[in-house]
Amino acid sequence: MNTSRRSFIQKTALVLAGSSVFSKQLLASAAPKTLTGIQLYSVRDDMGKNPLGTLKALADMGYRNVEHANYINRKFYGYSAKEFKKILEDHGMKMPSGHTVMGRNHWDESKKDFTDTWKYTVEDAAIAGQEIVISPWLDESLRKNIDDMKRYMDVFNKSGELCKKSGMRFGYHNHNFEFSQSLDGKKIYDIILDNTDPSLVTQQLDMGNLYSTGANAYEIVKKHPGRFVSMHVKDEVKSAKGEMEDGYESTILGTGVANTKAITDLGKKSGGTLHFIIEQESYQGKTPLDCAREDLKVMKSWGY
Repeated sequence: MNTSRRSFIQKTALVLAGSSVFSKQLLASAAPKTLTGIQLYSVRDDMGKNPLGTLKALADMGYRNVEHANYINRKFYGYSAKEFKKILEDHGMKMPSGHTVMGRNHWDESKKDFTDTWKYTVEDAAIAGQEIVISPWLDESLRKNIDDMKRYMDVFNKSGELCKKSGMRFGYHNHNFEFSQSLDGKKIYDIILDNTDPSLVTQQLDMGNLYSTGANAYEIVKKHPGRFVSMHVKDEVKSAKGEMEDGYESTILGTGVANTKAITDLGKKSGGTLHFIIEQESYQGKTPLDCAREDLKVMKSWGY
């Protein structure tokens, strides 16, 4: 698979351009349940060729939750929000979260309001049954200086307010630049955490994406308890190039070097993590669906 996650997100963003956990509504029970799911980017080629057959295959494996990575022209994998929710329900599945890049084009600075495109994104997410609307990218133009970044973090908070009206949360998903790039001596990720309201903006920590930066995912979760409602559960191995162009790529859970189980367990214990989303983007000669099956078996053996 030659299409990197970063490249995919950037291309999708261009198309779209043409304890601090859930809101009170989502915390109705005293002990909210955790869930295990799969990011559908893990089986992106299969979803592109045969979304219905791929969802059936995942359901047959035992997956009950998916996270989308394809929302274009108000459709999920070619289906309206209502249609896609029905397809999932027919397979005994739900979609508690999804990835759609929120960019500069989604905020009208002159009106101090979101464009219809982003409002539709949130509306469709609610129709599809999502609990979190996750933006998996921060455009480089928005992180050139700390003042611009802080202003855009206020847009993050406003997106949280918009999502809250539909009983959802807004979330952000990291790659690696958040830990390798600094502004005024502060890591991008710290600027995000320091300038977003935890009650409105949650973090989906991708423990694999940051591996090569020297950042320690375990220590990050330990330092910020309650900030990570969602987590991408991922393991890493050395690679000639790597998904982040950093010399590492994802692999079957528990077979790499990313201390995956310990980070996952800490998320469950004190990180505020309720959603554990499997993502594997490289396959070391296996098929994506076979990897998805093996990853779920590992997660179940870990008690998830």
